[in-house]
Amino acid sequence: MNIYSRSEFQILLAFCCLSLSPASVALAAPSNRPNIVLIYADDLGYGDVGCYGATAVETPNIDRLAREGVRFTDGHSAAATCTPSRYAMLTGEYAWRKRGTGILPGDAALIIEPGRVTLPSMLHDAGYATGVVGKWHLGLGSERPDWNGELKPGPLEVGFDSCFIVPATGDRTPCVYVENYRVAGLDAKDPIEVDYKKKVGSEPTGAEQPDLLTMKLSHGHDNTIINGISRIGYMTGGKAARWNDEMMADVLTEKAVEFIEDHSKDAKPFFLYFATHDIHVPRVPHPRFRGVTAMGPRGDAIAEFDSSVGQVLTALDERKLRDDTLVILTSDNGPVLDDGYVDNAVEKLGSHKPAGPLRGGKSTPFEGGTRVPFVIRWPERVPAGNTSDALVCQIDFLASLAALTKQKLANRAGPDSVDVLPALLGGSQKGRDSLVEQGRSIAVRQGDWKLIEAAAGGRTARAASGKTQLYNLAADPAESTDLASQQPERVRELSKRLEDIRKAGRMPADN
Repeated sequence: MNIYSRSEFQILLAFCCLSLSPASVALAAPSNRPNIVLIYADDLGYGDVGCYGATAVETPNIDRLAREGVRFTDGHSAAATCTPSRYAMLTGEYAWRKRGTGILPGDAALIIEPGRVTLPSMLHDAGYATGVVGKWHLGLGSERPDWNGELKPGPLEVGFDSCFIVPATGDRTPCVYVENYRVAGLDAKDPIEVDYKKKVGSEPTGAEQPDLLTMKLSHGHDNTIINGISRIGYMTGGKAARWNDEMMADVLTEKAVEFIEDHSKDAKPFFLYFATHDIHVPRVPHPRFRGVTAMGPRGDAIAEFDSSVGQVLTALDERKLRDDTLVILTSDNGPVLDDGYVDNAVEKLGSHKPAGPLRGGKSTPFEGGTRVPFVIRWPERVPAGNTSDALVCQIDFLASLAALTKQKLANRAGPDSVDVLPALLGGSQKGRDSLVEQGRSIAVRQGDWKLIEAAAGGRTARAASGKTQLYNLAADPAESTDLASQQPERVRELSKRLEDIRKAGRMPADN
């Protein structure tokens, strides 16, 4: 029996709300403004984790996310390599539309124009505290970075309030962290010099003294030796600021947890972009992970990545943020085994299938290049234990999270980003109708059909057989049977679709 009248109950409810402590109010984020944690792995394949079929390595924390949220079987990065996929995700624009968005050297200038709408800038405008921790690889500065001065423009000019980043990749110089505008821990008496064309300083290189290497190289990666590992690019100086490869996952995870702690009691929600280095080369997991799998450093790095995920989830749990936090876990592209270093990734693979049932991997135009682990958890809104076959892409985070946070994007913002929020939240099996996949050649998806353009030559031709290919992914997810010669009308239809997308300069309204 209700002992209060409707008006009395409303008065009582209002009084209770006013009585909440400031900390309680801060934790009770509005349902359209959850905290957002985007965990972005590097080179993690579709079949590399337990919830997508892996048995040779245990990934209990990623599997937990899948149990508590929605697991996508057709979730994609926008490209099959790191720089273009990150560019597309943050800007909502296919990287192939813009020159200079290929894999960047470590001394590249910033390729995202300051002032344009990005995922972090949109969320900042929505009232979020925004931070990036981990791999950046989108360039710093307006020309060549000044490693001994202010490194700007950078993440802070494209929407982030703070950053603690690896400037490029672990296998590229400079081997230092950047915190906001400065190299962290740099001794001014030992300035850094970096060059990608000629040797600087007197430090040995992998090409000159391979006997000094603790990890042998298989191809490339023969420039300056740092921590017994030769890198791409030359570097001298900055010895006090150089990272320890074995400690990198711990350092970055600690910074990610620190960001959550610092913002856990703020009145405003937060957005954390946590871009791990694992499982990119050089794969040098901490000694406590060494040997936990039978697959060598690559398998051990997957276990280390899963541990980093677990520490982030624990931080959310301990601060009572679990229910009000949208967690997205995905990867920048598909898997690669031998990527320049001799770490037995091929020899110790065993029965493990990094891309699962898919063909291809990193750099390729096949599904294994861009179809990656893609898990979303938000206990307040996303039903637990769901599996979705909806076609979704990281490029859609901008439009979808703008819809979630009630932000109206300008007409020219995120030209290829599509609002697929109902699909991302597990409430709909309807995602994108079409998607352009960027590998060494370009492919277009239209529902279950996929066209891979003929490549012009060189490595691209070898990756894509040098001819136009057509696959029905519903019947042939492994892309083993080319139907182009049998269905010329379908080839023409998809070729026209791709040309229309190119000419439009944005994703057509019909998606």
